Amino acid sequence: MKKVVILISGRGSNMKAIAENVQTGNLQNHCEIIEIFSNKFNAEGLKLATKMGLKTFSIASRKQKNYNELLFEHLKKLAPDFIILAGYMKILNAKIVKHFNRKIINIHPADTNLHQGLNGYKWAFENKMSKTKITVHFVDEGLDSGEIIDQIEVDISNCQTLSEVEQKGLKIEHKFYSECLLKIIE
Repeated sequence: MKKVVILISGRGSNMKAIAENVQTGNLQNHCEIIEIFSNKFNAEGLKLATKMGLKTFSIASRKQKNYNELLFEHLKKLAPDFIILAGYMKILNAKIVKHFNRKIINIHPADTNLHQGLNGYKWAFENKMSKTKITVHFVDEGLDSGEIIDQIEVDISNCQTLSEVEQKGLKIEHKFYSECLLKIIE
């Protein structure tokens, strides 16, 4: 059984979906979540993780000058098989990425060949795209530039607002991310 750490910064909706799949879904008996980590003490996802019975830990990235070093030492101590980024809004430094090469996985709300960085759904909506993609990829030293594990297309042609695009995308993300993780873990 593979050990995973999930890194979050916010509400934790993808973390919740993954945790539910570990507890009773397609990831059950394949991996165990050893910790939910956040760079924000007040992240909503930490409260949610605690309610789900998951171990949590945080280091405030804004208050620690040596945040990346503290995170690196913490992750090394945990020795996870995989580090899953689920709405983690910090760029991991090269030392972490190199040490955990091909063990860090991210989900991005766009085709990483076309759009990297923040606001993938907003980018698709503002460009009046009828379809966009969600990408699951390995993390490398670039921004959303790692090897693509898989992508899924999202039809947003009937969405009238950015909120509708985000809701539709998140619903697909919550299922798709666990499917991709299962492929990697197996």
